[in-house]
Amino acid sequence: MPMSVRPPQSFLQSEQDRNGFNVLEYELMSERADSLGRHGLKVEAALAALKAWAADRQSAEDRERLLDDASDAVWAFFIQREICGLRNNRDAIQRYGIPNEVIARLGAIRK
Repeated sequence: MPMSVRPPQSFLQSEQDRNGFNVLEYELMSERADSLGRHGLKVEAALAALKAWAADRQSAEDRERLLDDASDAVWAFFIQREICGLRNNRDAIQRYGIPNEVIARLGAIRK
């Protein structure tokens, strides 16, 4: 007597697969992750520039500009993290070594 075997439910094509929703969601998730990576690189570059500032070679205005650039990069990074569903920024602050003076300027509007 022949037996029929039904494939596992995970192998069956769902309605979402047929209408392209999963493909779109995958592409959106991929773009969010890519954008988060690009923002992370901008944070690293801005913090490195701030760390490289030297009082004997650069002015205080240069340092203010570097602080503003770093705070803008970190602010954009935090927004992108939130878009990706990452609400707690403590781990990013530790991982990137973001100074308190940069954090204090987050979201500040300059004239």
